[in-house]
Amino acid sequence: MKNVLIIGAGRYGRYSAKQLHDLGHQVMIVDRNEEKINEVLSYVTTAEIGDGCNEVFLRSLGISDYDFCLVAIGDDFVSSLETTFLLYELGAKQIIARANNENQEKLLLRSGANHVVFPERELGIWTAIRFSTDSIFNYFSLGEEYGIFEMNTPVKWDGKTIREIDIRNKYGITILAKKAIDFDFEIGVDTVLKKDEKLLVIGKNEHVQHIAMG
Repeated sequence: MKNVLIIGAGRYGRYSAKQLHDLGHQVMIVDRNEEKINEVLSYVTTAEIGDGCNEVFLRSLGISDYDFCLVAIGDDFVSSLETTFLLYELGAKQIIARANNENQEKLLLRSGANHVVFPERELGIWTAIRFSTDSIFNYFSLGEEYGIFEMNTPVKWDGKTIREIDIRNKYGITILAKKAIDFDFEIGVDTVLKKDEKLLVIGKNEHVQHIAMG
């Protein structure tokens, strides 16, 4: 279990707080807006109305006691930048900050952020890949070029083994598991694939897209 501080109770901050809470972590959330704080009270450990740009207020929270701090301010980059710098100055163990573009990322990193996330960009990429073909059901990004995909087994692979298809050499992907009802990770080169099963694969986004649209 981790002790987490979230600054900013907008949509991104709220969703992050709820997920962390559901995973069993201790969550403290801060926002200047009392209405936003009231909306999250049911799924955070503690919440306070306060300004992340106020050094005295931040110091009162005991910043070094948190395993990581998430700066989830999305509508005021100057405040996000100032909050990130103050957290760094106050000894935060790990700072994760939200950005909307690469210039903001550079500034946040220079101000003390350990990691920078792009919620809108990442959601946009996920949406494009997930819904560009009916054969892909889920997707997890492993960077700009690679990902893990849940997809239909191509009809032309039906009844053939992984060895016969020569998947890694011919298609540049690796099959991690196959799924009829539940995922089966006990697979090898002699595993027979069936068209009514789903596959969990890892590879370049463009390679998997080509197969799925094939």
